[in-house]
Amino acid sequence: MANVIKAAPQAPEKRLMRATWKGKVLAQSDDTVVVEGNHYFPEASLDRSFITFSNHKTSCAWKGQASYFSLLIDGELLPDAAWTYTDPKPEAEMVRGRVAFWKDVKVLPVDVASPTAP
Repeated sequence: MANVIKAAPQAPEKRLMRATWKGKVLAQSDDTVVVEGNHYFPEASLDRSFITFSNHKTSCAWKGQASYFSLLIDGELLPDAAWTYTDPKPEAEMVRGRVAFWKDVKVLPVDVASPTAP
């Protein structure tokens, strides 16, 4: 049986973070939770105008089943670039109602991402 190693979640990040792709802001919040190096943004901070359906799902031994979203900006699709745990396992409750990004999405503090952007 394989050992499952999970990273301890960090306290909620109070620095204003922004997720962008193709110059568009996908999410922005000063209330992200960092788990395994990924910033999980509150779902309410997500700009849903860039989100499109994905039927992709994965399973994590300690977080549960992840459901994915694809991004669509200016006719360009980035498949399965965001994920959420709608019903996480008890150990991962801190990611409930939150969305994380990967692939070509940049997640940076606002002062680094673009100090003059809204």
